[in-house]
Amino acid sequence: MKRLNNLVAIVTGAASGIGAATAARFNAEGATVVEWDATPYAGGVAVDVRDEAAVQGSIADVVRAHGRVDVLVNAAGVAGGGPVHLMGAEEWDRVIGVNLTGTFVTNKYVIAAMLDQEPAANGQRGSIINIASIEGIEGTEGGSAYNASKGGVVLLTKNLAMDYGRRGIRANAICPGFIDTPMMSAVFDMDGMEDIRKSFVNAHALGRCGTPAEIASAALFLASEDASFVTGSALVVDGGYTAGHGHGIAELMGLG
Repeated sequence: MKRLNNLVAIVTGAASGIGAATAARFNAEGATVVEWDATPYAGGVAVDVRDEAAVQGSIADVVRAHGRVDVLVNAAGVAGGGPVHLMGAEEWDRVIGVNLTGTFVTNKYVIAAMLDQEPAANGQRGSIINIASIEGIEGTEGGSAYNASKGGVVLLTKNLAMDYGRRGIRANAICPGFIDTPMMSAVFDMDGMEDIRKSFVNAHALGRCGTPAEIASAALFLASEDASFVTGSALVVDGGYTAGHGHGIAELMGLG
């Protein structure tokens, strides 16, 4: 049996990367998936998650068309950072606006819809899955705005779990390591980043970056009945990036 049969899911940032992989996996598992992205594309709904009126109206459209919203995956995100003393307020606002404020806005209206709908047989009204980052639980050189936005997503998610758990709504964050997506490539393909990219890859205990499909698998778990007792978590899916720091000792022991 497919794990998301009869569920209605909204996936933001669904045009590429983690969002696209999650939408595809949810479709394969039987969900009715409504795909959002700020960039129009075939099969998707053009929604800028910073636009509160657009978000509110689009969620109302989903409820009218499908009767309910069971799962929200907030995968819309942008990269950005740099040294704070050189960062313009416009750049700070752009990153915080998409990554954190956009997550707040979509949660606001999806949760309102979930509260109005009848719970399922298991007493649950819905599952919120916010894509954060390991950069939301530890610092990274030059991360500034991005790290701040993702750290905010982690704590916002924990508060959602506390506020709405007794109403049958679960809320969890996923904290990916460095995932092979167009957004990652846009950063590491810049001039002078080749050796830095290698150092980031090598910092993962598995010796590689992750794939969008691997994050989609984690999202599937959190959306499914298998995670019925999981809420308020910041699920780290990072190939061992945050497990510790390698300094070449494994190679000396013949384990490299």
